[in-house]
Amino acid sequence: MKLTVLGRYGPYPAAGGACSGYLLEEEGCPVLLDCGNGVLSRLQEHLKPWALEAVLLSHLHFDHIADLMVLRYALDYARSRDLRPHPLPLYALPKPAAEFERLLYKGLFKAVPLSGGEKLTVGPFNFSFIETIHSVPCLAMRIETEKGVLVYAVDTEYFDGLVNFAAGADILLTEASFLEKDTRRSPVNHLTAADAARLASRAGVNRLLLTHFHPERSPDASLEEAREYFAAAELAREGQTYRISG
Repeated sequence: MKLTVLGRYGPYPAAGGACSGYLLEEEGCPVLLDCGNGVLSRLQEHLKPWALEAVLLSHLHFDHIADLMVLRYALDYARSRDLRPHPLPLYALPKPAAEFERLLYKGLFKAVPLSGGEKLTVGPFNFSFIETIHSVPCLAMRIETEKGVLVYAVDTEYFDGLVNFAAGADILLTEASFLEKDTRRSPVNHLTAADAARLASRAGVNRLLLTHFHPERSPDASLEEAREYFAAAELAREGQTYRISG
């Protein structure tokens, strides 16, 4: 399984960066996890957007879905030229309902509602989901193939259910939106770098990739904080591909 980081920022990108977006590939099956602003441009460095097998969304905040609005135009172009005759499967929680309905444009997506506890198979990928603690409904994803296990966990507060959900993963890709010192003046609904590292340690994962960085804060500070609790913490780097194997 290959994971390519297309964007790693939230709630808006740093200069030259992009918001949340991750390309999964195995056995010729490309799947996109989240599609924040800047992701569509980065995706096209690897493949045409109409070559995707599916898009899965963690939740419907704009820093995770904004580029779907222009991806629709690419799909419309592809349909007009018989490059993709069928709608692109789009899996997401259906709430907030107004945002979910806004994604549906000219039948270009085949929208499939998701829920926590559900199972889904897309090509070689077996997905399971757990609802997180966030300001809108949001899902963490566990993705398993014969080659390995990836857990993707954004946006969320820390809660014990995530430990079992992430247990034994080869890579845990999770947010480090705040530092511990920030939580005294910042809203909840997100993990600190220390939270992410404690989660990785308690879940017994092999590698921790930190992502969803605030654009006004140095990611290096998040890495320093995380390594106090989990020595194998790394920064997710835009444009880099990580191989996931058990």
